[in-house]
This record gives sequence, structure tokens and C-alpha cells, in this order.
Amino acid sequence: MKKAFLLLLTGWMTGGLQYTYGQQRQYTMTEATNGLRQQLAPERLKQFEWVPGENAYTRVLSEKDNYAWIKVALPAGKTDTLLTLPRLNEQLFSSKPLRGVPPLHWLSATSAWFSIGNTLYKGQLQNGIIQFSHWCELPKEAENVTVNNQSGQIAWTEKNNLFIRTAEGNVQAVTNDADINIVNGKSVHREEFGIDKGIFFSPKGDQLAFYRMDQRMVNDYPVIDWSVTPAHNTNIKYPMAGGTSHEVTLGIYQPSTQKTIFLKTGGPADHYLTCVTWAPDQQSVYVALLNREQNHLWLNQYSAATGELVKTLFEETDAKYVHPTHPLTFVPGTTDQFIWWSEKSGYNHLYLYNTNGQQLREITAGNWVVNELTGFNPKKNEIILTASKESPMEKHLYKINYKQKAAALSPLDKAAGWHDAQASTDGSYVLDAYSSGTTPYVATVTATTGKFEQNIITAADPLKDFQRPQIRQVTLKADDGTPLYGKLILPVNFDSTKTYPVIVYLYNGPNVQLIRNTYPYSGNLWYEYMAQHGYVIFTMDGRGSDNRGKAFEQATFRQLGTVEMNDQLQGVAYLKSLPYINQQKMGVHGWSFGGFMTTSLMLRHPDVFQVGVAGGPVIDWSMYEIMYTERYMDTPQENPEGYASSNLLTKTKNLKGKLMLIHGTNDDVVVWQHSLDFLKACVDNEVQVDYFVYPGHLHNVLGKDRVHLMQKITDYFDANLK
Repeated sequence: MKKAFLLLLTGWMTGGLQYTYGQQRQYTMTEATNGLRQQLAPERLKQFEWVPGENAYTRVLSEKDNYAWIKVALPAGKTDTLLTLPRLNEQLFSSKPLRGVPPLHWLSATSAWFSIGNTLYKGQLQNGIIQFSHWCELPKEAENVTVNNQSGQIAWTEKNNLFIRTAEGNVQAVTNDADINIVNGKSVHREEFGIDKGIFFSPKGDQLAFYRMDQRMVNDYPVIDWSVTPAHNTNIKYPMAGGTSHEVTLGIYQPSTQKTIFLKTGGPADHYLTCVTWAPDQQSVYVALLNREQNHLWLNQYSAATGELVKTLFEETDAKYVHPTHPLTFVPGTTDQFIWWSEKSGYNHLYLYNTNGQQLREITAGNWVVNELTGFNPKKNEIILTASKESPMEKHLYKINYKQKAAALSPLDKAAGWHDAQASTDGSYVLDAYSSGTTPYVATVTATTGKFEQNIITAADPLKDFQRPQIRQVTLKADDGTPLYGKLILPVNFDSTKTYPVIVYLYNGPNVQLIRNTYPYSGNLWYEYMAQHGYVIFTMDGRGSDNRGKAFEQATFRQLGTVEMNDQLQGVAYLKSLPYINQQKMGVHGWSFGGFMTTSLMLRHPDVFQVGVAGGPVIDWSMYEIMYTERYMDTPQENPEGYASSNLLTKTKNLKGKLMLIHGTNDDVVVWQHSLDFLKACVDNEVQVDYFVYPGHLHNVLGKDRVHLMQKITDYFDANLK
């Protein structure tokens, strides 16, 4: 099996794809822009969830517009219809029927809930049928709603304060901060370090940990609502590199006593608190404390009763930066052993520790990255995980024994591609959902023993009736010999005796990977649209991007926009070596970090590209957020040369080609001032540049307006490259 798998993978990596479908038509701009999220999306598994404590799952079926929740028991495959949409409407919504069933969340094997707006409904499973009733009504302003399965308690935020509803139905105000700049129960640190929430229920659900962020000391930043007259200003708190950061603490609330204590984390107030994890016995809370310099981490244990530091389990340091993004995962059935993620070997791997801070063993190792820890099979001492072991452009599913020294990974899938997984409660079964360049979508449930497999969906190709371009996998080398992976998308009806304009699409920043073996193989239907209209498209992940290990990412440390450009110029040299590329008609396009890269290439290497389109671009890193920027650049005070080198405001005189900048007026990620300051520098230096704004849009232009955006970009390239 493994040999066949490797042959499949090798064929993908060394070749490319040539579509031979009947070429009936081309994409409309609407299809090219939003089609993969709408009418051209492959069929996918809807609302899949494992039933707690059972080898059974639920999902939504849709037949002739009649939706239903079904439950499938394994391995027999016995299927029960839990509730149809007409029955649900009959139970609860006869006056205003729902058009589809909402996502179902299991509390236990016999109890589930769902929400419509801020109204929650709870259901009980009896005789194979769920009967739902009204559970509770949360305030209209409730956000970050978190339901605890064990206790049935519900926590949420309103504006800047945190509330909880006990299992008895009593609502308690956990916090009562009048100052809106003290924020409770929400994500902190600009959602860096893997942080995506601010509410942490204890294992039994009877205690609550929460973030408290004091940002009174952070500078106000104006975001203007231009849709009203007069325009209205709302100030946000935006901590910029080198400036004053917010201060975060972690509270522990006891609903039984209605009292809160705060962990005594000590040290500088602007450090970072992440990887928040309750101990299984609820006596303590573990927190990774990271200094603002981000080069020193302490994994600390604190008393949940007093907030006192119990001990530091271990420390991690790095000459550049430590980047924790995962909480502790306690081994099922233990209170003293946990899995810790670390890049200390140079790649993100899993380690088994005890609560004394002793490393018991290295669970995974190698020059590849673990992507997710999916679940456990406690009876067999196995972890189920995904990793990039076969190729950085693929993600596969494995199991490994966490008690055996030097245990080997055992593959749990067979097909090349990018696999996402969900494990059942006891790890006996796993959902494997994947796509590849030749496979739109497949969802299969398999036993982790390999003795059972059930295909749920094999999606048809929704693009089979379109003209599809030939796509070639490209491997280049950086100046230090590092392999760089890219894709070359050729025009439809490609003729190697002709020459074509080319557009380089790039991002090349941290935490993002563009080149993956997924569907569609191009990565974006707009690329294919441009190929249908006579363009070559090239895209490549240079050093600094994701999923290649620490050295690959840290190559750009303190010099953002330098090493990455050198790598992209290797791509340019490759393109210029191709006889069918028109070297006088080369364009470049990117958004966010890619917008920074686009503008950098147009100014720092002005003779390479004739046209550039930069969306939401970082122009001056000293105006970007502290957490991200200082990780990769240190502070402006510590690294003045790096900030000066990457500052594009000082380089506008270099512009030779045509450059258009695009920005959302309400962008709270890369604030509007970046491109406005750039315009001012262009005016001051008598440099002509094109500019377009999207009123009311944030960092990304989404929805129907995105069609307008992509037409704007396409028209700009057509006007200047054809």
C-alpha cells in the first residue's frame, strides 16, 4: 500500500495536470471570484459530528430540498433519521419555518443543542427521534457564546464584559468593567499565538477561566464609518510595533461563590499569556508565558484557588523567536502526563511530558511538520495526527504509539492530497476528508485498525464543463540551495511558439502556504480565468512561508521583504528562461503581506515588473501590530536598519512601472494609513500611482463586491499588459 501511495505522490510532484474535458465554456468573473464558495463548490459533507461516547456520527442529508439529521452507527452502518426539517419546523417554527437545519452540537449521547440567532434550543433523543424545546434566550448583544457540555453552563460576552448562565438558569455577571477599554472573555494579543477565544471552562464545567485585557494605555486609532452623514468615527485600540502594548491577565471565576481570582503571573505587564489549559483535576491552570521579545517561554502552573505560581515546568528559548500556538493536551486517563508542541528540533513536533516538567519522550521526529493532533485511542496508547511527512505540499493522516520509544508513524490514508480528519471519542474511527489536484472531494470513515472503510461522499467535478489550463509543478532553488515549490499555469490552448504576458501572484509571508495539492489544482479560479484570457500565472512559496520548518520561516528574521524577494526573483529568472514568456509584459499581484511584497518588488527592483497591483499592503512595518511585527522584526528601536530597509515610503522615487494600490477604508488589520501615507509620499515626490478604495470594507473585500474588485484588477492588467 505504501509503495503505491508513494508512486502516486511522486507522479504528482514531478509532473503537472492537463485537463482533457470537453471545453465548453469559460468562467464569468462572478464564477471565477466566488464560484468555489457557491455554485461551483464540490459537494461536501455537511455538519459531521461524532456522537460522544459512541462509535456513531451524525450529519445532514439533503434530498429534494428536504433536510434531515441522520445518525449512522459503526461498523454496522445502521442509519436512523433523527429529525427532518418539516418535523423540526412543526416542533418549533411553524409560524416562520426554517429553510435548512442549523448546526447540531452534541452535549451527550442523548442530548444536543442548536441556536438560531441568540436563542438556544435543547433536544433529547428518545426512541431514535430528537424532540427539541426552547432552552434559553441570550441578550441580543451576546457574542462569543460558549456552551459547556459537562455542566450545561453557558458563558458569553456583551460589549466588554463577561456573563454566565448556570445550569439552574441563573445569570451572573462575571465582570462589570465600566471602561470599554478593559475587555473580558474575548481573544487577546490580536489573535496571535493560536489564540481564538477568551473563555475556558474547566473540565467539569463548574469553573471558568477568562482573559482580561486592559488596553487603556494603547493609542486610539480612528476607523471612520463613511456610510452615514456626517461620517462617524469609532476609535479602536491598535498597538503598533515599538509602542505601548496592552496588558493581559487571566481570571478564574467560581459560579458557586460568584468570586474571581486572578493568576499572579508577575513580570512585565506586556508579556503574552497563551496555551491556557485546565488540569484534569481542576486544581490548577497551565499557561505559557512569553516575554514581549518572544524569545523566552516559561510553561507555568498556577493554583486555580489562589492564583499563586505553583512551579515553572520548563523553559524554551530561541535566538530569534519562540512561537507557541497549541495548549497542553492531557493524555486520556491521566492527570500527570500531557502532549506539548515544540519547534525546538527545527520542526513542529509532539513531546510527552509529565507535570513535573520532565520530558518523557519525543513522540514524533523528522524534517517535517505535525499539523494537527486529531485524537486519541487510549486502549492502544495511540495518537491520531496529521502531518506533512510525505511532502510539504500534502497533509496526511497517521497514528503513533505515544508510550513506545522511537515508535513509527502508521499511515491511515491511501490517497495523495490534503487530508483533514476528525477522530471518534475513543479513536476507533476517523473521518478522512480530502481533496487533491485530481480529486474534488472525498469523505470516508475508516477504522484506525484499517479493517473498515465507509465512503460517504465522492464528489463529482463541478468544473468538468469549463476550459481548464495546463498546470505544471515547478521546483526551484533559493540562493542557499533550499527547494522552493511553485506552480506554472499556462494559457488555455497553449502554443509554445507564441509569447504570453505573465502575472506572478504571491504572498510569501509567515503562517501562509499557497502551494498545496488540493482542489482545484490551480489554487484559485481567478488564475484559471486569466489563463482563459491569454495569461501565464506563476505562484511560489518562498522562504518565510508556512509548513517547511523553523529555519525556512526564520530566514526572513529582522529583514522582511528581502530574502522573500530574492526567492521570488528566482521565480522571475525561471520565467524569463521560458521562450513563451513575454519579458516586457510581466505583472505582479498580492494582498496583505502579498501587497507589501508587490509594492516592494515594484520599488526595490523596479526593472523587473511592468505592472503591479497591491491590495491592503503593509507599507511601513512600524505601523503594524506589535505581536506579529516584533516576532519577525524585533522593535524599530532594536532593528532600525531592518525597518528602514523595508519602509516603502522612502522608495517611491524608484517606481518605473504602473502600480495600483487597493485598500478597504475600514481595514483594522493593515490600517488605511499605510496606503494613504504612500499616496502622500508619491505626491511629494511627483510620482504617479493608481489607487482605489472600497468604502466600508475591512482587510478583505468579500461578498458581491469582491467580483468588482477582481474585475478592477483584471482590467488593470488588461490595460497595461496586453
